[in-house]
Amino acid sequence: MTADRRDFLKGIGATALGVCAFSCGDKQEAERIAGAAQQIDPSDLTWGKAPCRFCGTGCGVEVGVKDGRAIAVRGDEKSPVNRGLLCVKGYHLPGFLYGKDRLTHPLRRQSDGSFKKISWDEALDLVAQKYKEALAAHGPESVSIYGSGQWSVFDGYAALKWIKGGMRSNNIEPNARLCMASAVMGFVTQFQSDEPMGCYDDFEAADDIVLWGHNAAEMHPVLFSRMLESKRKRPGVRIIDLGTRRTPTTDYADMYVEFRPGSDLALANGILHLIVKNGWVDEAFVKENVVFRRGIEDLKTIGYGCYGKNAERYGFKDKAKPSSFAELKTFLDDYTPEKVSRISGVPVAQIEALGKLYGDRSRGTVSTWCMGVNQHSRGTWMNNLITDLHLITGKISKPGSNPFSITGQPSACGTVREVGTLANRLPADMVVMKKKHRDIAEEIWGVKPGTIPKKPGYHAMDLFRAWSRGDVKVMWVQTTNPWMTIPHLSRIEERHGDDQFLVVSDMYPTPTTDRADLILPAAAWIEREGVFGNTERRTQQWDRLVDPPGEAKEDAWQFIQVAKRMGMDHLFPWPDDNWHEPMWEEYRKFTLGRAKDVASYKQLRETRGLRWPVIDGKETRYRYAAGHDPYVKKAKGVHFYKAKGYGEKAAFWLRPYHPPAEEPDNEYPFWLCTGRVLEHWHSGSMTRRVKELHQAVPEAYVELNRADATELGVKDGDTVRVASRRGSLELTVHVDRRGRPPRGSVFVPFFDEGRRINLLTLDAMCNISKEPDYKKCAVRIERV
Repeated sequence: MTADRRDFLKGIGATALGVCAFSCGDKQEAERIAGAAQQIDPSDLTWGKAPCRFCGTGCGVEVGVKDGRAIAVRGDEKSPVNRGLLCVKGYHLPGFLYGKDRLTHPLRRQSDGSFKKISWDEALDLVAQKYKEALAAHGPESVSIYGSGQWSVFDGYAALKWIKGGMRSNNIEPNARLCMASAVMGFVTQFQSDEPMGCYDDFEAADDIVLWGHNAAEMHPVLFSRMLESKRKRPGVRIIDLGTRRTPTTDYADMYVEFRPGSDLALANGILHLIVKNGWVDEAFVKENVVFRRGIEDLKTIGYGCYGKNAERYGFKDKAKPSSFAELKTFLDDYTPEKVSRISGVPVAQIEALGKLYGDRSRGTVSTWCMGVNQHSRGTWMNNLITDLHLITGKISKPGSNPFSITGQPSACGTVREVGTLANRLPADMVVMKKKHRDIAEEIWGVKPGTIPKKPGYHAMDLFRAWSRGDVKVMWVQTTNPWMTIPHLSRIEERHGDDQFLVVSDMYPTPTTDRADLILPAAAWIEREGVFGNTERRTQQWDRLVDPPGEAKEDAWQFIQVAKRMGMDHLFPWPDDNWHEPMWEEYRKFTLGRAKDVASYKQLRETRGLRWPVIDGKETRYRYAAGHDPYVKKAKGVHFYKAKGYGEKAAFWLRPYHPPAEEPDNEYPFWLCTGRVLEHWHSGSMTRRVKELHQAVPEAYVELNRADATELGVKDGDTVRVASRRGSLELTVHVDRRGRPPRGSVFVPFFDEGRRINLLTLDAMCNISKEPDYKKCAVRIERV
């Protein structure tokens, strides 16, 4: 490793300044603020705490307010997450609030396609009318809500309660289906409870950190800085980067392992093969804590959800059957290092090195992953296999030894996974398919028994297919931009029917608001009170620090007001000026006694967040671990007490290699991978309105290998056409810049609404989680 943590922090745009003035879309305002920033005295500002608005790390920030505006931000030194450090997006946080095209009033589409300003009363009455009409004419399956891992807990809980407890529909889905659903199903299938057992303290405790397709240097730079700092203090720490292209993370890794797209399934099985063959299994741990399971493995039976009979509604359901360690040994015979090397392109020596790393029980091992594993046509299988590596070696629920899924959005855990804003879920690991769970929810909500339907609603991919068919009549989209982010966009690109109604709540105009019948202006981040839950189970609260612009309102308020207009006042019985804390305490009832215990609102206000389960005011660092988790009564070791269906043991799943849904051929000879970049957040609707971030990376591009560029007759800065079987885009070529793909592969980021790469992507999806695969499809490159 040639670079140290100081170099890394400079590279990500971190600054030694404690206070950074923000930028904004309005040039005159930006210049005024920039001038004032030179004379900022922090003591002249009123400071308030909040978690960062962007990724799932959950960094703590302090926002400086003066004259009703947020004019400065600094890393919160009291936050145990980031300890005062921020990434480049964090240092420009308040800037996204002040773009010149901010939505400030409700807007209704007119017959000529234009939009007309209307009052909130008119807008809310209209939304209530459309939902009532659809329910009366077509039933509960015709209405829907599409939300976000960027919702606060209040937004998600209000949406869930209204649609499931009021409208009796399970058609609620988040954009987190597109990013974290495979991690959810990985944990659920193995522990019968979602979310990691470890925490960020693992990065200081681990001896080896293995990043599976996780470009942490760009996607989670503050966490990556903690890894580098641990390595600086303990030079024996090793960082292993497994990926399909070289990234900034590779530059800091002790070993880079490059595998062919989709072959990570074979690679993980190859590592397991070596662990078993060489006697590196922790037999005592496995005997006490592990059962073996196997599911449906036939490729034709499973499919990919994008072809043939699965192309409209993909409802494959896995069926588990008991397995054994003996069967595992036979299963793994097929994954020799030599065969795995042929499939994956990884040298045998590197496969063997990975086997030794996981098999060495004298060293703690943490595996991290994010979208590279989750956005995968066998994403749940890959989650299972990574966790299998930890189960079979006993490297789990220990400081410095854990499988650790890293979240992409600020409250994908707190709002989506914990509140349960998915078509099949309820809060605290409960699901609509179980009567006992429905009974609990109906009792807490005070609704009649039988109100919540037992049939799950449409998962996100099927929801948008149902919308494009006209089966769903009303959809309300909040805090996300699906007409940028749904794969194979042409399937939903057409204008919807006259009998359908699309409501969009957002801060700014987007490709999604362009298709709306009604646009509602949303209050964002510190313009409203909120709660987020981050990757390490830390729940964080913030107060409203500034007023929203114009008539913008918080998302939860919008839901509540429409529900009341539909005669559902009983769902939200709290005063209009004091409902956040009582709503939180109602939601908290779901978690208490279920090992999901979140802290009281009072505690959250007084702290920089607490990691659940919170018992007697104390947080839990490590789930299932004796001495850490208060639900574990054993004196030592682990107890997977949530897994009742497995005899309170964890399930080790046998999962085979399957090829990707689409691979390069003579007509489309390149792999396409998509993803994010350091400077931009998701579809760019916020970060592209921050001048410095937009100037740093103003448009999407295509990364090409130098040899491929030479063969194509193009060079860095040229324009090429990237085409798939679904669409094409013209993009600027990047050669040997930040990311460096191998021959035969290209990478394109998805933040640029002028260059929507999801017109090209394939809508294949994980057979279990139904999360789409954005990382693998076939394209060709043409000179322009």
